[in-house]
Amino acid sequence: MSVLIFAEAEKGTLKKVGFEVASYGRALADLRCEPLIAVTINTNNVDALAQYGVDQIVQIQDDSLDIFSAQRYAQVIAQVAQQKAAKLVVLSSTADGRYMAPLVSVILDAGYASNVVALPSATAPLEVKRSCFTNKAFSHTTLSGETNIIGLANNSFGLHEKPSQPVIETLELTLDPDPVQSTSVEKVTGKVAIADADIVISGGRGLKGPENWHLIEDLAETLGAATACSKPVSDMGWRPHSEHVGQTGKPVASNLYIAIGVSGAIQHLAGINASKVKVVINNDPEAPFFKAADYGVVGDAFKVVPELTEKLKAFKSQTH
Repeated sequence: MSVLIFAEAEKGTLKKVGFEVASYGRALADLRCEPLIAVTINTNNVDALAQYGVDQIVQIQDDSLDIFSAQRYAQVIAQVAQQKAAKLVVLSSTADGRYMAPLVSVILDAGYASNVVALPSATAPLEVKRSCFTNKAFSHTTLSGETNIIGLANNSFGLHEKPSQPVIETLELTLDPDPVQSTSVEKVTGKVAIADADIVISGGRGLKGPENWHLIEDLAETLGAATACSKPVSDMGWRPHSEHVGQTGKPVASNLYIAIGVSGAIQHLAGINASKVKVVINNDPEAPFFKAADYGVVGDAFKVVPELTEKLKAFKSQTH
C-alpha cells in the first residue's frame, strides 16, 4: 500500500502547488505508515521534491503529454496508482486537478473529496474536512471505499520541508488516444500566476479606465504579487479575461488579497472568499466589500495606492 500524489509542473518546472501537495502527502503517509510516491509528467526538477519527504518519484516522459489533457493525464495517474498499489491519491485543486480528479475516480472506482483543507480526522474509514458553500462553511465527509482521492484546497496546508532521498524511476505507459486535440495554447509570460500567487492585487471599475492600471501593476511588482480584476473590468476589455477572478472567473485562495476600486458583488466575493486576509481600498464606505474584508481603507485609490506603494518600496529598501 502507498500514498500517491501528482506534482504539477509548468513548462517542465514544478509549481508551488506541487510542493504543497507533497507536504500534505508526506503528513498523510506518516498517519497511515505508508510510503509516499510522487508522479510527475515531463518535469525537469523532480529532485526538488526530496525537500518535502517523497520516498519515490515516478517520472513520465512523453512528448504527447506536453499539452495538458484531462483524459490522458487521468490515465497516467490511474495507471501509476494501480502499479504502485496506491489506495489514496492526492491531487491539487487547480483547474487541471479539478478536471482530472473525477476521471481518475471513475478509472479507479474510487471515492473523491474535493476542497479538502486539513489532514483526515480518521483514516479507516477516511474522514476529511472540506470547504463548501463558496468557502463560507465546512463539511465533514466520510469516504468508505477501498480507494479514495483527495483534492487538496490551494494554500490550505502550506509548505513543510522534510528532506528525504527518493528513488527515481522512469515508467513508460500505454495511453489511449486523446479524443480532444489542442492546436495551440497561449499563456501569459513574465507575470506571477493567479493560481500560485501568495498575494493578489485586484482592480475594479473604480480605477475609471485601463490607462490607470499602472497603479495595480506598480503595487503588484513591489509585493511580487499577481494582478487580477473584477468581471466588469474584463467585460469592458480593460483587462484580459485571464485576470478575471470571482465565482464566474478564477477562484483565488491567496494569503493576501487586496481589492482596489472593487465594490464587492456577491459573485466576486464568492470567488475570493478562500483568501486568508482580504483588504479593500474604496472611496465608498457603503461598498459591500467592507463587510467581507479583514481590513479596509476608505479613500481615493488615486491617492492611497501610490502612497502605499512608495511606503512599501521604502520599507523593502531598508530591510535588504
